[in-house]
Amino acid sequence: MTTITQTRPRAVSARSAPPDPTWERVCRVDDLEPSWGEAVLIRMRQIALFLLSPREVYAVEHTDPAADGAPVMARGIVGSRGDRPTVASPLHKEVYDLGTGECFTDPALSLRTFRTRIIGGFIEIELDD
Repeated sequence: MTTITQTRPRAVSARSAPPDPTWERVCRVDDLEPSWGEAVLIRMRQIALFLLSPREVYAVEHTDPAADGAPVMARGIVGSRGDRPTVASPLHKEVYDLGTGECFTDPALSLRTFRTRIIGGFIEIELDD
């Protein structure tokens, strides 16, 4: 499976509104496989994306907090706990809530999450720095 890297958006025409600098366009929704993670590189940060439905995309840090920051979360196992979507680390099997980053198996761990949105068929991620 290929890694999707972010490309710079094209120049904005005088008629359209300027892009919001906190949101980064990552890829098309169609570039992702449902229930399968992909790693993206945005502003020198690795982020794991998970498409759960055509309108439901989650983004978390790609590094595993329980494995000294190994970049593996996009290869995690997607599942759920009740109605909460989850990803299990492929290394140590800690289970994280994709929406909040809470670790179900070790409360001392957490996974950074990022807000996502879909605009015109493209996935965007909000970065605060």
